[in-house]
Amino acid sequence: MAGRRVVVTGAGAVTPFGNTVDRLWDGLIEGRSGIAPVTRFDAAGFDVRFGGECREFSVGDFIDKRAAKRLDRFTQYALAAGQEAMRESGLEITEANSRRVGVILGSGIGGMQELEDQHSRLENKGPGKVSAFTIPKLMVNSGCANLSIQLGAEGVSVAVATACASATNAMGEALNMIRRGDADAVITGGTEAALTPLALAAFAAMRALSVRNDDPARASRPFDRQRDGFVLAEGAGVLVFEELEHARKRGANVLVEVIGFGATCDAGHITQPADNGEGASAAMRTALADAHCQPGDIDYINAHGTGTTLGDLAETIAIKKVFGEAAHRLAVSSTKSSIGHTLGASGGIEIIACVRAIRQGTAPPTINLDEPGEGCDLDYVPNTPRDMPIRAAMSNSFGFGGHNACIVIRRFD
Repeated sequence: MAGRRVVVTGAGAVTPFGNTVDRLWDGLIEGRSGIAPVTRFDAAGFDVRFGGECREFSVGDFIDKRAAKRLDRFTQYALAAGQEAMRESGLEITEANSRRVGVILGSGIGGMQELEDQHSRLENKGPGKVSAFTIPKLMVNSGCANLSIQLGAEGVSVAVATACASATNAMGEALNMIRRGDADAVITGGTEAALTPLALAAFAAMRALSVRNDDPARASRPFDRQRDGFVLAEGAGVLVFEELEHARKRGANVLVEVIGFGATCDAGHITQPADNGEGASAAMRTALADAHCQPGDIDYINAHGTGTTLGDLAETIAIKKVFGEAAHRLAVSSTKSSIGHTLGASGGIEIIACVRAIRQGTAPPTINLDEPGEGCDLDYVPNTPRDMPIRAAMSNSFGFGGHNACIVIRRFD
């Protein structure tokens, strides 16, 4: 879609590495793992007993504790990441511009913990003890609505739920809204807090999760021959997308330019990706065309790369279909190897990693990659970060339901 140019002027993150973008980036570049045994609840009887918890998060550092009681953790993460993004951006929302600033956030599941807590109260204490705040806490639009309220952003406020593609679909909507002239700025990205008893048990029942309980830090191993599933994690990644001239007029520091987006659906199986990678490759082609880029223009791809046997191979096939010979010259890494899979938040967190990769000239590594699996024959930046010029980067997000979403950013000169 042609139209006004869109840039990123701020970013904020809550991840298993900590509560800032700096903490996220440092953890990635140092090759650390944020995966450890679950501490928030007793997982002793579970088949999977580890994940990517945001252990350093203390809600009182970001939100009044009384108000926080009315917010599920996924909304708390969104507000914390949104605060950091707005501080970096320096964007002020006033009565004069509030209708021109929107919020579009992705979340695959929403308030899972609240649903579990209140169902327990219903079963154990009866219907009269169910909280009046249950629905406002668990609804998937609680994140975007409460962030709009906190910021006073009176433009569009939309929640996007396309499973693990949610944040990237949200950012695509934000990009196109600003291009069309429907907003001057949109706070966008994703948030998720589904590391809960029910979700952990349910994903394990699907046999989607790694079962390396004896070595959690090495459990997330995208593209590796010994990969056995993804690692459930939580967090938020929120960015300020802004029309270029609007940002220039207020003297904002531009981080990168957002230049392309593409989305498709496999329209096949509800949980398994198309093994030929056609849906994913179509989304990547659409994003490249929208960005007016040739395959050789992309230097780095932050892969969806969850660590599942089918998913990693399908993505590799899709990348080779789109990029041809250039695929083997690309740096392709999965930051999920370090922090696990944050579901609907993953695209927001991963595009922030792309922003830093471009600005720092460093591709973050895929840790725990000892021996590539059969058919996984690209350059996955194994175990060690790579200093390299990165002019443009793509981030891939693929979700249950066959949702494929890809976004392209480039250095702003």
